[in-house]
Amino acid sequence: HQSKLDFFCKLGYGKQDICKVLENLGQEALEDDVLKELIRMGSKPQALENQAQPSQLKLVARGSCSTALGLKWLGEDESDASNSLRPIVIDGSNVAMSHGNKEVFSCWGIQLAVDWFRERGHTYIKVFVPLWRKEPPRQDSPIADQHILEELERQSILVYTPSRKVKGKRVVCYDDRYIVKVAYEKDGVIVSNDHYRDLQNENPEWKWFIEQRLLMYSFVNNRFMPPDDPLGRHGPTLSNFLSKKPVLPEKKWQPCPYGKKCTYGNKCKFYHPDRLHQAQLSVADELRAKTKVPLALGKEEERCQCS
Repeated sequence: HQSKLDFFCKLGYGKQDICKVLENLGQEALEDDVLKELIRMGSKPQALENQAQPSQLKLVARGSCSTALGLKWLGEDESDASNSLRPIVIDGSNVAMSHGNKEVFSCWGIQLAVDWFRERGHTYIKVFVPLWRKEPPRQDSPIADQHILEELERQSILVYTPSRKVKGKRVVCYDDRYIVKVAYEKDGVIVSNDHYRDLQNENPEWKWFIEQRLLMYSFVNNRFMPPDDPLGRHGPTLSNFLSKKPVLPEKKWQPCPYGKKCTYGNKCKFYHPDRLHQAQLSVADELRAKTKVPLALGKEEERCQCS
């Protein structure tokens, strides 16, 4: 009894199940019969049970916090981290003045740009506007739909760059530096028609970033329209430009205009359906292969005639 108990305990079965089966079958039961009875009862070895029930505890390195806590500490959601779209940083003054034909600071233009990126699924959108735009409009700086700024600020989308008055004169911080710095740190996209040439000369890393991540736009009948090719005809598409992991298009081969009469061989840049399953040879090798075939056939015929 003890030997059987030790044997099945080594297999991983519980002592209670083994004793119950031995009582039913008797002490002289064979090991195969005991094993069949244990399987029939549905008892599993403890090792398999532990694998079926994964532990809910997760080890965390000493002195570090979990990723969820880290994201909450930075003020970001988990959905932001898993998002495949780039963060968007909008030059609010540039967009508003463009929508107002450079005469009126049109806040509706900012709203149109924000809505366009929201519809695409972007979750991180920030708009930078100087703080003095909160003040009542004046004749020399008219503002339209100023209540939109308050609504965007309530949604944590709009950020005011600091400004103050010293002895009646307004001291304004350079909002363009805020825009480029935040976009660079977030590895995002700058939405503006400004080229930021002074900031390009200031920092060589910013120079490359502005050249590669600046998204220009147009307003057509109150419609925000960025270009489909932000970096030119040979650059990425708009969807690839705005995504962290661009999708490369499938390479489509153009059929050769010469067809079977083509003499370029493997140097031909066009598609040849007849060469799909053949090794592409050079022109000289192709000619040699063609001349060897009839010669080989002629020699075989001569051998047959001799025999």
